[in-house]
Amino acid sequence: MNKLFSLTVLATTLLLSSCSNTPQEEPLAKVIDRGLKASTEQALLMAKELEQQEGRLPKTIKDGKLETSDCYWWCSGFFPGELWYLYESNPTPELKKYAELFTGRLEDVQHVTDNHDVGFMLYCSYGNGYRLTQSTDYKNVLVTGAGSLSTRFNPTIKAIRSWDFTNNGKWQYPVIIDNMMNLELLTWASKTTGDNRFHDIAVTHANTTMANHFRDDYSCYHVVSYDTITGNPHIKMTHQGYADESAWARGQAWAIYGYTMMARETGDPAYLAQAKHIAHFLMNHPNMPADKVPYWDFDAPNIPDAPRDASSAAIMASALIELSQLDKSEDAKSYLDFSEQQVRSLSSPEYLAERGTNCNFVLKHSTGHLPGNSEVDVPLSYADYYYVEALMRLKKLI
Repeated sequence: MNKLFSLTVLATTLLLSSCSNTPQEEPLAKVIDRGLKASTEQALLMAKELEQQEGRLPKTIKDGKLETSDCYWWCSGFFPGELWYLYESNPTPELKKYAELFTGRLEDVQHVTDNHDVGFMLYCSYGNGYRLTQSTDYKNVLVTGAGSLSTRFNPTIKAIRSWDFTNNGKWQYPVIIDNMMNLELLTWASKTTGDNRFHDIAVTHANTTMANHFRDDYSCYHVVSYDTITGNPHIKMTHQGYADESAWARGQAWAIYGYTMMARETGDPAYLAQAKHIAHFLMNHPNMPADKVPYWDFDAPNIPDAPRDASSAAIMASALIELSQLDKSEDAKSYLDFSEQQVRSLSSPEYLAERGTNCNFVLKHSTGHLPGNSEVDVPLSYADYYYVEALMRLKKLI
């Protein structure tokens, strides 16, 4: 009788276990497909809502309502890029139509020379569009845009200027860690046109940033301003993080993504080593939450009550997936495992919006600029973009 009871308990336990559908137990392929399906549904709802609003692109939620931007806001390329990734996953005429429509709204960005975000704006949108369609028109926009971005490079500073404002005179030549993300447009343009000038600017900027932006523990400053005469740094600080010496989460995510990308684009082992150092700093940080979705700043004073930043997790996950494929050491599996945990968390009800909610954005709980009381605990277009990119990178691996 006792033996029968034990077998019954065991059978019941196994049955309950097999019926459980918690994110950690869900097969990864199912997580990916569910995430892409949810992203597609939300993106199409968003596209239809904005289809007749000429020139508008999704930005965030403000005061409970969808906030949009024109093509000149730095985030303008993320929604078109997200649509291209979703089209790649599920090549329907409807997704292609909207990807083309919203990409076309950025055509004028190719001539922008007053900020460094041309890489974000064009490479995420036109870059993914060109990768999937080989459109000559898209190629021409990208090459022109790379030329526009290159005008911001200063050979004395050996870096691309990020912002033109000086923060009330504090900065002479500000360079932010985010700028690493814009180099991919230049490396692409170099390979496409054969013009090594683009490659040289990207490598020089990456080297300057590697020399001056990082602390001994491989955390990074947000802003480094350079003396325009000597070319040397004269101030290192934050603009969007908690403190000058803190580790602003999204800045660290830009860093790991940027150096992983440069390792892929150039094959330079120094960039791979840098990306690995940043990965180890992030993955082993004592303030990394159990679900691997960072607080907005790793040194925020009110942890564990500080706002999260899903965008940082999405960027970091996408970078770690790629890093796991570039790194041939035994560390590679740890990068992939960590990114999988992040994707599972982002694909859980805590972060993944239900259909038709969240103003049709995919992810909840991102933080844009907390010190400026701007975009706190809201969806952000770039969180959705890098989440979908991470899903696509994982999908291709499995």
